[in-house]
Amino acid sequence: MARRYDCTDATDRKTGLREAASAVRRGELVVLPTDTVYGIGADAFSSEAVGDLLEAKGRGRNMPSPVLVGSPNTLHGLVTDFSELAWELVDAFWPGALTLVARHQPSLQWNLGDTRGTVAVRMPLHPVAIELLTEVGPMAVSSANLTGHPSPQSCDAAEEMLGDSVSVYLDGGPTPAAVASSIVDVTGKVPVLLRAGAISAEQLREVVPDLEEAN
Repeated sequence: MARRYDCTDATDRKTGLREAASAVRRGELVVLPTDTVYGIGADAFSSEAVGDLLEAKGRGRNMPSPVLVGSPNTLHGLVTDFSELAWELVDAFWPGALTLVARHQPSLQWNLGDTRGTVAVRMPLHPVAIELLTEVGPMAVSSANLTGHPSPQSCDAAEEMLGDSVSVYLDGGPTPAAVASSIVDVTGKVPVLLRAGAISAEQLREVVPDLEEAN
């Protein structure tokens, strides 16, 4: 039976975050609010938990899960060949709706799907998400919807789709935006905008003037 906590209530939020952290450490799934839409999350380093996440969404390994972090400093242990331009994007837009695709450290023992040596990583601008990520470390987090359905802006919508496949639901109220994060590939010399989202190409070019856009 899934448990749900109202994170707009201080006492419920504290209990919910504690229960969510315990669930993640047990390899279970949780739903959490972010600054874009609600996400379904698992321990990024548990292959079984990530597999359960993909199964709950009805999603294949060909669509690997992004990773959310609670601090830019976490990147030092996750990615390699991270350019100065990539750090400038982090400085300008994190926490926020910018996902960066970078090469992950080859020594990392994780199995996020068919990533081909890369990881899509983001730090969300939401206090509940950041608090949970700070407690448990990097999480594999994807939008909390069944594949092919709209990404949820409320905990109700997420729970209707995912039900008891999730152990803990953290209800932070409606999310502020329905727009997904923008995705920029920083694996090459010049950053490439893979998906335009909450942050426009014009905003990104204020930091990285040579930004290219994928065809």
